[in-house]
Amino acid sequence: MARPPALKLAEVLAEIRMSPSAFYRLRARGQAPRMFKLPNGELRCRRADLDAWWDACERDMPEWR
Repeated sequence: MARPPALKLAEVLAEIRMSPSAFYRLRARGQAPRMFKLPNGELRCRRADLDAWWDACERDMPEWR
């Protein structure tokens, strides 16, 4: 069974609606979705890792009232 293609950094940024600079700050603090680097230096994110990051954000966020 083939793996689904990993998301490009631009696709991740568009989905989470974040600028590259804000994303890299989050990544430097260890709070960004899990990414991996290809041999050519490009970053990719697996869909499962991005979904897990979204779930963690929702758990850590206090309820809106």
